[in-house]
Amino acid sequence: MKEGPDIAHVAALIGDPARANMLTALMSGKALTVSELAEEAGVTIQTASSHLSKLNEGGLLRPRKQGRHKYFSLANDDVAHVLEGLMGLAAGSGHLRKRTGPKDTELRKARVCYNHLAGDMGTQLFDSLIAQGHLAMNGENLTLTETGANFATSFQIDLDTLRSNRTPLCRECLDWSERRSHLAGSLGRAFLSRFEELSWVKRDQKTRVVTFSRNGAKEFERQFAVN
Repeated sequence: MKEGPDIAHVAALIGDPARANMLTALMSGKALTVSELAEEAGVTIQTASSHLSKLNEGGLLRPRKQGRHKYFSLANDDVAHVLEGLMGLAAGSGHLRKRTGPKDTELRKARVCYNHLAGDMGTQLFDSLIAQGHLAMNGENLTLTETGANFATSFQIDLDTLRSNRTPLCRECLDWSERRSHLAGSLGRAFLSRFEELSWVKRDQKTRVVTFSRNGAKEFERQFAVN
C-alpha cells in the first residue's frame, strides 16, 4: 500500500539500538542532555547528536535549551504510548535486552511510564478505578464517570485544569510487564503527581523505579484495593 502514514520510517527511527536505548531512557519523563543520552546509548556525543537530530526531525523528541545545555524529552504521550506497547511486544516474545537483574522485580512492581504509574501497582490502580465505577469503558473509549470525577476532586486533583489541556483525560496504556492496562492520559499523570505530593512514592530517575513508602503502600491499598 503506497498511500497513508509511513510507519516504516518511524519504525526505522525507533529500531536502531542506540536510538531505542535513548528513547527508553526518556520514558522516565525526565529531560536529558546529549551527554547523558550518549552514555545511555553507549556511543560518543557526536554520534548521539546525529541520532537525536534524526529523532527530532522524525517528531519523536522535544528539544529545549536552558543556559548552555540542550535537553531532550519525548515529544508527547503518543510517543510514550507506542514505546510502552513495543516493550510489551518484545517482552511477550522473549526479546529481553539483558538477564533479569536485582532491579527487575522493582520495575515490575511499580515504575514510571513517561509520566504515569505502571507495573503491578499501576494496573491495580486502573482495576480499582474500574471496579469502583470511577472509570468506564464505552466501546474502546475510557471515560471518567460522575462518581470518578467526585473521587478525583476529593483526592485534590484539579479536573478543570486537566480538561483544558490537549492531552486526553483518560487513556488506556498496555503495561509491558503485566500485559494488562494501566491509566495514562492527564488523569494518570495527576494521580502519580498526587502520590508524590502525599509522600506515598518516590521516583528513582535513573531506573524508572517507583518506591512506595510504608505509609504510602498502606494508604494506596486502602484507597485502591481490588477484591
